[in-house]
Amino acid sequence: MAHIDPIARTDLKHLEAVLAGAEASMGFVPNSMLTMAHMPQLTMAFSMLAGVVFGADLRTTMAAFKEVIPVDDTADEALPPQLVQLIAYAVSLGAGCRYCQAHTSHSGHRQGVDEAKFAQILNYESSPLFSDAEKALVAMALAAGQVPNESDAAHFEALKLHFSQRQIVQIVAVIALFGFLNRWNDTMGTELEPGPTDFASSVLAASGWSVGKHAGS
Repeated sequence: MAHIDPIARTDLKHLEAVLAGAEASMGFVPNSMLTMAHMPQLTMAFSMLAGVVFGADLRTTMAAFKEVIPVDDTADEALPPQLVQLIAYAVSLGAGCRYCQAHTSHSGHRQGVDEAKFAQILNYESSPLFSDAEKALVAMALAAGQVPNESDAAHFEALKLHFSQRQIVQIVAVIALFGFLNRWNDTMGTELEPGPTDFASSVLAASGWSVGKHAGS
């Protein structure tokens, strides 16, 4: 059973061009895109990314969709950037991508996250640094970053105590985006830039972080 119900296609007239494109390609509209539609622009953005990855010309895709970019009437529910970076750091920690751990902790601190939270994130359950809502986020992100994925219904039930369906979709979207970035940077061995390197070396080293393959030449 899905943890968040997909939205019926009949209620997504503003996304019909995108959904019709998926149906023409696959023979049906995948429920994943209907679930993303809790953040309507996410469905369109994913369609563009997938098209490019599969070899489509982005100009062709944008020409087809540019007149139908949906308005996100739920944008006022968007998570604050501090929580987004906390999710991103936790899932990157779960996945083991040191490049993304450095980036997300550095960016999160620049946006106001207490740097002690990054150093203490594995102690989130007992740490007074984390609110109950943050504990639910961290638990989900750490579990979802594992291979195989260890998230389950209990994680969603904990999130529902603090967040709307739209916000939970955004939480999973952040986790999924960093699934892409974790794989990209860990596979590529992307060289880590000086700012994130210095921050992570100062704040995260005590908990085992090192630059590793991302040191560059």
